[in-house]
Amino acid sequence: MKSFFMANPIQDQMIFQGANKYVLDDELSKIVNISIKLEMPLLLKGEPGTGKTMLAHAIAEALKMPLIILNVKSNMKLIEALYQYDTLTRLNDSRFGDSKRNVSNIEEYIKMGKIGQAFTSDVRTVLLIDEIDKADTDFQDDMLDVLDQMQFDIIEIDKTIKTKIRPVIIITSNAKKDLSDPFLGRCNFHHIAFPNEQMMRDIIHVHFPNIDAKLAESAISAFYQLRQIDGIEKKPATRELINWIRALQADPEFKVKSMLKSEIPYMGVLFKKSGDFERSSQVIQRKKYI
Repeated sequence: MKSFFMANPIQDQMIFQGANKYVLDDELSKIVNISIKLEMPLLLKGEPGTGKTMLAHAIAEALKMPLIILNVKSNMKLIEALYQYDTLTRLNDSRFGDSKRNVSNIEEYIKMGKIGQAFTSDVRTVLLIDEIDKADTDFQDDMLDVLDQMQFDIIEIDKTIKTKIRPVIIITSNAKKDLSDPFLGRCNFHHIAFPNEQMMRDIIHVHFPNIDAKLAESAISAFYQLRQIDGIEKKPATRELINWIRALQADPEFKVKSMLKSEIPYMGVLFKKSGDFERSSQVIQRKKYI
């Protein structure tokens, strides 16, 4: 069994310093790089829209590695993430005899799942396991066993698949459900807090380098005040702010001064639930959001 703490000279050369459109703070940079060096999965928690998933994309971009994404579903079985045996295709091939595959060779009907693809890749990959909190405890713990050992068995052909090159593993959670202690004990952890206004300015200027200063400040100010409205179920996140600014810039009739008078256009870009939309609209009409 290969330890998470076994040194790897290739990993030692990898330093993640951010990507073109990902603003990285010092603490997050440190935990990413130490996780790569120690070859440990990095578990990221935080509310939706804080950049957990985008971090994996940024690491893959910056380190020039392929990104493999496992989107976890509530009813997913671990074997689906490892491999699938296509029995139906094999049955059809044996019945009709028009396939170029050898139906007596079961291995030709084995298709790797996302974890299997990362293990069998000839180059180092970033493996993103997205929203692990959707899965049950058994899935979580069994998956960590596989990632710990860096191997799994294909029972249909009595074959063990061992990783060729250990992937960089990023696991995200929206904290909707507690994760087991064994799971937490085998990961590094970082909570990505929602950006403060200064960091949000940096994020916006990365996405909109030529943005009008008054528009940027007005949009960011209104955005944070709208997030503070009581009773909002799904607060607008960074992606909503970025899309909202795009909408404002695309409207030739939009004037920044109108927003300063409590007129907030394109509310449907910011609020995606009908109750949140109605509540925020009512507050804005009463001009109590400022």
